[in-house]
Amino acid sequence: EYTLAVAARAVLRRERGPVVANMSTSRMIEDLAAAFGVSAHRSPVGEANVVAKMSEVSAVVGGEGNGGVILPAVHPGRDACTAAGLFLTALLDAGSGVSALVGSLQSYSMVKTKLRAPGVTGEVIRTLMERTFPDASGDYSDGAKMTWPDRWVHARMSGTEPVARIIAEAPDETVASGLVRRATEVLSNCTEDGLPCAE
Repeated sequence: EYTLAVAARAVLRRERGPVVANMSTSRMIEDLAAAFGVSAHRSPVGEANVVAKMSEVSAVVGGEGNGGVILPAVHPGRDACTAAGLFLTALLDAGSGVSALVGSLQSYSMVKTKLRAPGVTGEVIRTLMERTFPDASGDYSDGAKMTWPDRWVHARMSGTEPVARIIAEAPDETVASGLVRRATEVLSNCTEDGLPCAE
């Protein structure tokens, strides 16, 4: 998660413009965008989705929380060498070591899990997450991401296996774990009871 944030800051120090990350990437991206006075945008999970959104908004940098950094000035795809170069640039900018550099970013706790969920669809996930977290703002472009001012929880079906992936981020691990636990419980009940649980 820190690789993209550090790389994005190195880019934004030199060029202002929109930034893009997928929906399961740390909210550090929004923090950086606000600090530099630029817009932050989210896309569904997957490099191709991030690249498409970057093209749509003319982003100067983007990527995913797995460390994949995309710098359109180099080419429109994930690039480990570019990520390493930007990270080293950020170290030079900071004039400090990695610990101090990472420590200069807002810290959040992220908790992830997955749940076998055969037969569950994105629409079922949306219905259940809306019902479970009625006080949150929802983004349903990739499963359901429920967001509050200081935390979020995202549930989506995997594109590679019959599981639901559930990720939450909050200022502390207890809150993030609680969000994951609530989402897991409601989706577990659904997989036991079948699709009528969403009606």
